[in-house]
Amino acid sequence: MRCCFSAPLAALSALPSPCEVLRSGALFAPTLLRAAAGALHGSAHKSRRHHPDTLAAVNLELVTLTEDRAIITWYTGIPGTDDGLGHMLPAVTEGEVVYGTHPSRLDRSAAEDRPTAHHQVELTGLEPGQTYYYQARSRGRAAKPTPLHLVRGNAVGTNLYGLGWSGGTYSFTTPQPPPGRHLLSIALCNDLHIGETTSGLMTGVPLMRGVAQEPGLAPYPEIMSRALVEEARRRGADLLLAAGDISAGGALHDLAEAKRILDGFGSHGQDYFVVRGNHDRPRRDGDGDAFRDGFLGGDGPGYFARDLGGLRIVGLDTYEKRGNGADAGGLGAEQLSWFRARLREHREQPTIVFGHHPLTVRDSVFPVARGQRLGRRQARAILEAYAAAPGVFLHHAGHTHRNKRTVLPQTPHVTLQEVSAVKDYPGGFCLLRIHSGGYALNHYKTSSAPSREWTERSRRVAGGLWPHHALGRSVADRNSVTAHDLSGISPLRLAVTGPTSP
Repeated sequence: MRCCFSAPLAALSALPSPCEVLRSGALFAPTLLRAAAGALHGSAHKSRRHHPDTLAAVNLELVTLTEDRAIITWYTGIPGTDDGLGHMLPAVTEGEVVYGTHPSRLDRSAAEDRPTAHHQVELTGLEPGQTYYYQARSRGRAAKPTPLHLVRGNAVGTNLYGLGWSGGTYSFTTPQPPPGRHLLSIALCNDLHIGETTSGLMTGVPLMRGVAQEPGLAPYPEIMSRALVEEARRRGADLLLAAGDISAGGALHDLAEAKRILDGFGSHGQDYFVVRGNHDRPRRDGDGDAFRDGFLGGDGPGYFARDLGGLRIVGLDTYEKRGNGADAGGLGAEQLSWFRARLREHREQPTIVFGHHPLTVRDSVFPVARGQRLGRRQARAILEAYAAAPGVFLHHAGHTHRNKRTVLPQTPHVTLQEVSAVKDYPGGFCLLRIHSGGYALNHYKTSSAPSREWTERSRRVAGGLWPHHALGRSVADRNSVTAHDLSGISPLRLAVTGPTSP
């Protein structure tokens, strides 16, 4: 059986320690019990016993928060119904958000232009540094937040206002914009998994059913990837970086389809850049490397550096080896030596590094096995290189399928940003907005109707625990602003300079 749940829990050859299992058992055991109960009672039927006027508004999330806008999503369903995954059938209705600067004076509103069950409302014209109070409503019912109690998270605001009581009014404070003038924007994405058919399959855990697409609809990885390209362009991305697991298993036809989709953004090697993930690995028998053939013209290494108007982009191949994909990521000795030398050459140059495996994985709701990250020795070597290179400001990684911002004390000038998967909940990308004096990172869900439907359906991955892991336990894990001198970057996009290979 192919395991589509690439991280966490899929790494059978890198099993967590007994301490890790005990630490997460209190969270995971109830989910297994619920899954077992569903299997025994045949929960695949769709219950339709309900009153036609009943409605529940749930899964409220403050997804995107910038200095002047906020994007809020929720779902409306029919109580007492079940789509076979423990999820309410959709209730198509109107949606609006009322908001204001005082909880008793919600005197502004924003509404959707058509009825839907998958609501997404964007508030615009907000003031930087201002606290707002808001309530999302459908048919007069206030939407309830996505519960993140297992991780002590907050899906709906930057403070605790409204949590713990039933008023349905929540609060956020807009950040200040990054200092200086805007120079360019880059879409950061990963884990497209083109060719995958079931999300969340867990090898060795038979009661944890994966989530498949509704019969008759297009494959969800293609829906989500096309929506990514459309949304990234609409949000003003000048470049796109895709950090691995472009395919589900490295098949030639899947990688070819992925390239066709990404070519909708622009030209590979100029408008968008791709690196390998463990799912894109070469065949173990040594016969063929479809990723190399599809994206590298069959020649050259899978790592590179580019200079774009003063901004250096470094792409790492974090699975430059033979393996089954479930072990720790690794760079070859030549790549690691090349990478360290590149950083030493121009230590002050503004630099973004992206690769599939994170350097560290912290605060996970699931056991952290070594297959979730780069090998420890190499991760330490990279962090040591960052400590001596003040120009490096961002390391973008995928693989964990979650939004998580980490800043380590040994490299306080570098944001380690894990970005959730394109392919399923929460379904989207992170927009990096570079200014001369700093940068902002903002997560966007894709907004096409088919992608919204699949995103809501796929939140049932891991028996319903997936939001605790993937969304980001705080708004700051998916939306942040950081000061950093980036004045050496040109405000105009320039042609790529330098060779294609290192």
